[in-house]
Amino acid sequence: MIFMFKIALKTLIILVFLTSCAALKPEKVDKSVPVNAEERARQAVDEGRGISLEGLMGGRRGTNYEFSTSNPMWRASLETLDFLPLTTVDYSGGIIITDWYYDNNSSRESIKISLRFLSNDIRSESLKVIVHKKTCANTNNCKIVLLEQTSIKEELHATILKKAAQLERDAKEKKK
Repeated sequence: MIFMFKIALKTLIILVFLTSCAALKPEKVDKSVPVNAEERARQAVDEGRGISLEGLMGGRRGTNYEFSTSNPMWRASLETLDFLPLTTVDYSGGIIITDWYYDNNSSRESIKISLRFLSNDIRSESLKVIVHKKTCANTNNCKIVLLEQTSIKEELHATILKKAAQLERDAKEKKK
């Protein structure tokens, strides 16, 4: 019995090796790929698949990753909204959303502020301020409306732009 098991095992192993070798097909050679390593590296860089010193030093690539603390609009927005609880803060997505906020005088009304950054420039059209107001008659009966023209929206927009301009001026003066 052991003898038959050994023969069956050897036969199985041989069949596995033979079938695996037969399944291999020779790959087609891509003649457009250079043989020389330096030429291959240059081709990869030219096609955008590699890295070069020129690319590292700010060469041909157009991507500009900026850290959030160096963006005055972002910093000004966070400093302006520092008294509010924040639910979403996404620098790469360019959005800040506060939680519902109410002051002690009116617990039935609360506001939620969303800031959308449309560019890094300190301009009026670079920042979109969205304010929602929630009014609750009781805990289960609330109405939410978008406030189009409100003093909160306008004041917040102006305050952030002024603060961002001041932060940028201060940063330029420090560089001197």
